[in-house]
Amino acid sequence: MAIKDILLLGHPDLYKIAEPVNKDELQGLHSRIDLMWESILDIQKTYEFGRAIAAPQIGLNKRIIALHINKPSVMINPELSNLSDEMIELWDDCMSFPSLLVKVRRHKKITVSYFDLNWQKHTEELEDAMAELIQHEYDHLDGILAVQRAIDKHSFKWKSTTL
Repeated sequence: MAIKDILLLGHPDLYKIAEPVNKDELQGLHSRIDLMWESILDIQKTYEFGRAIAAPQIGLNKRIIALHINKPSVMINPELSNLSDEMIELWDDCMSFPSLLVKVRRHKKITVSYFDLNWQKHTEELEDAMAELIQHEYDHLDGILAVQRAIDKHSFKWKSTTL
């Protein structure tokens, strides 16, 4: 079960800045990307949330975001730009602390550029839920967790679970 491979809050590897992926090493990373997709599906089944995971969350210190929204996809070496001045406030969840919610502020709109598995460059403008999701995962690539972005000391609450 891939859920066991997810590093939990407090693990020192979660605070490291991830290294860029070189095109020539991409082929060797396919099995780890598959594990990321499996982890998303396991979290969805177990905790009823989860759309994406960053490679550092499974101990892979690479700039990769795996998504599973209707189908599996991946963002390699993502870069954010055009961060809107307008912010949204929300209760954020994370696979590295699945029972905790953290109130954070995120940019309402962003632009993300990345490579896919065929090393093709893509640029997308995202807003609201997708913009928030990518900002959350991008933070993981920079060694930043949602708990570090909490609005204030009252911005934490336990999530009710069905387990």
